[in-house]
Amino acid sequence: MDAQYTLVRIYLFVLGHYRGRLAATVQRQSNNDQPDFTDVEVLTVYLFGLFKKRETVSDIHEYMEDHFSGWFPDLPSYQSYNRRLNRLKAVFSPLVEKALEEIDGEGARKNILRIADSMPIMMAKGQRASQATVASERIPDVGYCSSKDTFYHGVKLHVIAGKRSDKLPLLDRAGMTPGSKNDLQALRRVLPTIEGGVLCGDKAYCDGPLKERLAEDQNLDLLTPIKKEKGQQTLPAADKLYSEAVSRLRQPIESLFSWIDEQTGIQRASKVRSYQGLVVHVFGRLAAAMLILALNP
Repeated sequence: MDAQYTLVRIYLFVLGHYRGRLAATVQRQSNNDQPDFTDVEVLTVYLFGLFKKRETVSDIHEYMEDHFSGWFPDLPSYQSYNRRLNRLKAVFSPLVEKALEEIDGEGARKNILRIADSMPIMMAKGQRASQATVASERIPDVGYCSSKDTFYHGVKLHVIAGKRSDKLPLLDRAGMTPGSKNDLQALRRVLPTIEGGVLCGDKAYCDGPLKERLAEDQNLDLLTPIKKEKGQQTLPAADKLYSEAVSRLRQPIESLFSWIDEQTGIQRASKVRSYQGLVVHVFGRLAAAMLILALNP
């Protein structure tokens, strides 16, 4: 897609949704409440930079300065732009919702099959994980990523997504917790809001009593692979087949995570220097990813 056309579409998307409730969340109480470089432009520059696969705010600012200075003549210095962007952190989560509304996914969001999983957002990893302190007074801490067999300093992005036929799953709910947070503990916070259908997850979500309660109280069937009992060497053949079937059902969310990371570099957060920047990094990139789906159906 032509870059200028994409830029215009992103600008119109942000402009159309920023008014009202979104603008009120970051309203300034100062004499500079209407700066020359508007909040809509701040958000547009960031989202477009992610579309162009620029990984850091510094890279995005440099790219726009080099290639689109005529479009944004009031673009401030990098330091000022970064401060403005961080002040808008509360806007990105609602922008994810607005991007989802642009996708023809109403059927998917009502789908009876949902998938739960998490991905690590790594601010430091390996030996540096235990020494990192960025934003540690808020959420980030040390977690372990089994798929990459590494410890990391950062957070987990927890997602529930609706399965779609022959398409990537569509985000239904997303949240951020410390990297050490147990996946099932995080899921329990949103379970009361889910009624009916099937929720599929990996072994981290196994809980027999919870499964029974969800089925009885919320008509929600929690499907997870079967864990071995203590001392059990192998699973019976029927349990293996069941676990493999559940794993196939939840595979699309792995594809979704891989696609989001490929498009936005969401897992690599080593350049983040504050909690505000972390929120922008996570939810800004989620918004960009969902907007890519919306503009390229």
